[in-house]
Amino acid sequence: MARDPLASVSALSTPQRVRMPGRADQVPNAEGGYVFPKDLWTKLTDFLILGTTGGTYYVHEWELTRKNTSVLDEAIEVDGPRVVGLLTEISTARPPRAPKPRPVLFALAAAYAMGDEATRRAAKAALPKVARTTDHLAQFFGYYKNLGGKPTAQGVSMVSGRSLRTALGSWFLEGTADDVAFKACKAAQRRTPQGESFSLRDVLRVAHPVPDDEQRAVLFGWIAGNVPDESAREVLPAVDRFLTAKAVTSADEAVTVVRERKVPWEFLPDAVLGESRVWQELVGTVGMTALLRNLARMTRIGAFDRAGGATRRAVARLTDRDALARARIHPMEVFLALRVYGSGRAQPHPHAEIQRWHPLPAISDALEEAYELSFGNVEPTGKRLLVAVDSSGSMSYDRVHLGGSPVGSAYEVACAMAVMLARIERGGVHVIDVDTFVHASKVTPRTNLREIASWRPSGGGTDLSLPFTWALGERMEVDGVVVLTDNETWAGRSHPAQALEAYRRALNPQVNVVIAAMTAAGYTVGDPQDERVLNVVGLDASLPMIVNAFVRGESEG
Repeated sequence: MARDPLASVSALSTPQRVRMPGRADQVPNAEGGYVFPKDLWTKLTDFLILGTTGGTYYVHEWELTRKNTSVLDEAIEVDGPRVVGLLTEISTARPPRAPKPRPVLFALAAAYAMGDEATRRAAKAALPKVARTTDHLAQFFGYYKNLGGKPTAQGVSMVSGRSLRTALGSWFLEGTADDVAFKACKAAQRRTPQGESFSLRDVLRVAHPVPDDEQRAVLFGWIAGNVPDESAREVLPAVDRFLTAKAVTSADEAVTVVRERKVPWEFLPDAVLGESRVWQELVGTVGMTALLRNLARMTRIGAFDRAGGATRRAVARLTDRDALARARIHPMEVFLALRVYGSGRAQPHPHAEIQRWHPLPAISDALEEAYELSFGNVEPTGKRLLVAVDSSGSMSYDRVHLGGSPVGSAYEVACAMAVMLARIERGGVHVIDVDTFVHASKVTPRTNLREIASWRPSGGGTDLSLPFTWALGERMEVDGVVVLTDNETWAGRSHPAQALEAYRRALNPQVNVVIAAMTAAGYTVGDPQDERVLNVVGLDASLPMIVNAFVRGESEG
């Protein structure tokens, strides 16, 4: 009897290079497998969190940037105020949802430059919340100049209509006058993303904000250069501390003002910030987050010597369980700090000079201990989890950067997340690697993070139906499945959504699934119509908590 080709069409098991029957909404990914397109707002969220730096295995960063900015343009046209609300939520979330602020600031500038009146009103209200620092304001200013500026013979000039002037002016009116003075003193001079000089004095002259009290009037006059230092320091404590710090001319004087006036490191002149002795004093006063971020700088300039007091103080702070808890330091934050420090190099932006340092074993060891200690306040779900790490070839290419430092491949970061989940759940997690086969994972709750750097993915193709078919074949009953991937699946004989439904029918109809994407590619293997599937993206420090809440069934968490 001749074989009937129609008999090969099945809604239960469909090759991944073919659309599932009845699902015309599926689209091809970069490797030809059919996946579910993310809706406009999910794709926008991916971009705001991940950005596009580095691209993916299949898509160059410039092409990925073009695709994501097209998504942003469409979203602004559909509902500009919703765009502003989303970027504000991502920017102000604690713990932070995005590892870097530039995509959010670019989106805010685009909303202001291309949005309708309602969008511009929303953007104006959001500006002081999103652009919280002078550096943020410089980035917004530069992006807006590109998107809404006017070409001239000298380049591009800023178009400063009334609405924009009001928006920029609101930055100077948010919080108390001394709060604004503190921000202004910390970073009065910055550069835009284009590398141009940026000054708060110039912004103030464009914005012309109206002061709401005498103290703010003095502040505006001081920034503009119309109020002398002595008059400003009499009414603004931040200015007094700043001027005291700026007057120092030696490392000895800098150490004294840090010790006696508790001035932040940003107040000190650049000339003394290259002095190791100054940072040896600062190591005990900067906040825990600032300490994590400045370990590379301190090492680079020699503030840490192998047997010095500064090294011991830094190690003592990094390994202080109570201090880590008070600062709410998350294991993901420490992991990223460890990877940045261990990389030995950074290039904060394309125009910056590459910075290099030799990591000290004592600091690396302290960061590893801080990582261990930071799990103290994280409660497990008490559920059974299967974590599947995509170990295909594309996961070895995709590079994750933070602050201009490489923190590893997508595979390494995914393995680190798997380790954290295993540690949090205290034995309730089983981890596997997946390409076109299932492989035993090296991940355990006690995996040392240094080990992961030497791990390599198995390579080859991708079949993301395997976590579900494998669990079904093993008769492994779990409450949740977490898939860490770039969504470039194509090799399976059935789609992940079909394999998930088969697992539910046979073992657990209530199983929840989290698809955590390492890149903002615009699609997912998770069926968007399945309310028990959650799609998340990127280096979100709250990922373990999101998984925790979703597996518990607390969807809104």
